[in-house]
Amino acid sequence: MVSGVMRDRRAGVSILAALSVLGLIGMGGLAVDLNRGYEMRIVNQQVADMAALAAGVAYTGSQSADVLQPTAQDLAVAQGLRDATVAATLVSDVPTSGAKAVRVTVTTPLRISLARVLGAAASYPVAAVATASLPTQGTPACIIGLATSGNAIETQGGASINAPDCAVAGVGSVSNKGQSITAKALVSGSGSVINDYGTIAADQVRYAVDFTNPSWNTNVPAADKRVRQATSVTDPLANDATLGDARNLLGTYRNPRAPTNPVTPGGGAAWSFSSTPSPATADFRQGQTSNFSVPAGRYTIDTLDIAGGIRVTFAPGSVVTVARGVTIGGGSTVTFGDGTYRINGGFSSGSSGVTFGNGELHIGQGNVSFAGTNRIGDGNVTIAAPLSLGGGATLAIGAGNHLFGGISVGGGSWLTLGNGALDVTGAITVGGDSSIIAGAGDVTLANPGGRAIDLSGSGCLFMGDGLFSANGDIVTAGGSRLVFGRTANHLVNGNLQIAGSVLFGAGRYTVKGGFTNGTGGTTWPYSSSITGQRWGDTLEGVSVSGYDMAGVGVTFILGGTVNLGGGAKTKLLAPASSTTGGGVADILIDSLTSVDTTWGAGSDNLFVGTVHLPNSAVTMSGGNSTQSGGRCFMLIALRVVVSGGAAAGSVCPGVNGSGGGGSTSVELIA
Repeated sequence: MVSGVMRDRRAGVSILAALSVLGLIGMGGLAVDLNRGYEMRIVNQQVADMAALAAGVAYTGSQSADVLQPTAQDLAVAQGLRDATVAATLVSDVPTSGAKAVRVTVTTPLRISLARVLGAAASYPVAAVATASLPTQGTPACIIGLATSGNAIETQGGASINAPDCAVAGVGSVSNKGQSITAKALVSGSGSVINDYGTIAADQVRYAVDFTNPSWNTNVPAADKRVRQATSVTDPLANDATLGDARNLLGTYRNPRAPTNPVTPGGGAAWSFSSTPSPATADFRQGQTSNFSVPAGRYTIDTLDIAGGIRVTFAPGSVVTVARGVTIGGGSTVTFGDGTYRINGGFSSGSSGVTFGNGELHIGQGNVSFAGTNRIGDGNVTIAAPLSLGGGATLAIGAGNHLFGGISVGGGSWLTLGNGALDVTGAITVGGDSSIIAGAGDVTLANPGGRAIDLSGSGCLFMGDGLFSANGDIVTAGGSRLVFGRTANHLVNGNLQIAGSVLFGAGRYTVKGGFTNGTGGTTWPYSSSITGQRWGDTLEGVSVSGYDMAGVGVTFILGGTVNLGGGAKTKLLAPASSTTGGGVADILIDSLTSVDTTWGAGSDNLFVGTVHLPNSAVTMSGGNSTQSGGRCFMLIALRVVVSGGAAAGSVCPGVNGSGGGGSTSVELIA
């Protein structure tokens, strides 16, 4: 009985031992399978990584999703995974909204070891997934702040930035403490995006450090549109060769022709026209009247004096030289017919004025003044001394080359010049209620260290098309009017300080100094009561009516900065295409100055083109508004601070590059 029981116990132990052996075998098999699965997972991941990169490169080259599957499959086979199942797909909004990536899954079956012992065919899949991001263009930026520390872009108070079709991007932080920032993308390349009480409207917000917003403010993009990602924000014009060549011309100018004294031989007689004429003029008298008629001839004169109330006429065809001056008394009527007249020793027209016909007039150094009503016909006119008009005097000069030692027009006087070159070796000064109107032709001015053009309030200077060069400052007072003609490159070796209204003819303006506009209230158009001409309805077919300062097809290359204020209403449009030596496509203003720039005091700007001030902090304040009228406007500055009014931007097609960042390679991201 006992022995039977013992046999039964031995049998139970044998069964338990057998079952334990099976458990140990299963656990050992499981351990082996887990290790084999881990090793296969490593292999599959390596193959999936390579396949995702290869498929991404293939897609980048073809832009077709059809290449994804065969590229990934072929790579897996080449790596020895002939039995693997490979799936390659194109996914959207990875890693950021609007981006694309290639996702590859590699799956291989792993047969269970114990199942093989038992004769079964059980297995489990071992899968690995890899994702490779595709190159992205990034959103082109139209407002770019390049400061690396602090706020690169900032709004304050009730200010706003509106750029719905492009990026607003800063290298440093972007701070909205104003009313709103609207952009396709809002980017802080290496800093944070900071919002206060205002609104941020953007398809995407990217920042390197943090996104800060009060918990109660829901006027910001949703969390899935905010991405913490460092972004390369750069100056797309940093190495622009065309701008580099243009800056090399800063400080250049052309020298005007230097006026000289005419050759007037000595030894001539003194001529006196009066009730008791000199012997040299007595034969020209018409009876006993006060009228004198000088026939055509060659006359060498020492002094020429005409008493008041006398009428003198020189017949056409004469050559007259005067060695020691011309003096004409009040109330006289003097007509110099067509011919050649060379005068030294000064010239005074008398209160009634004089008339010169067509030909050559050359007056040397000395006191030169014209009063009353004066006319000089077509031909070359040289006055080596400064020309002075005052007291309501008028002088109309015909077509030809015009050379003066200086021009001063004031007291309600005016000067008109026909087509032809204008060279002035001193200043052009125009006083109140006075005007100079020049026809088409090259204008070359020089007053080094001083003012080449100086317009007082209500003074006017209108120039026609032609080359322009000024060695000196250009300064205008409130209420004045200034018109530049068209030319490839206007050279100003000085500052451009505008307080009156101005029209800029098409072309480049190369200004060594700064550009200041403080106009306000004196708008275009304007009609001259002198000539009947009208300026300022349109420029290059574009309406500029209602603006103080306007230019169409213009590029400003500055050595200094551009400050706008005084309630100025400005319309400046960059050229649509480049001209050799002239305007640069889509470039409105360029300067490398580090001096701060201010647009304020209620100035209202319509800018089309790119304002490139990469080393200057630009502040828009005092109700300033800078818009683009639905066309392109880009602002690239060290810092952009909008503390009053509004700024709007859009990308200019002629400015390549993306300040909004982006990637240029296929990269593994998961």
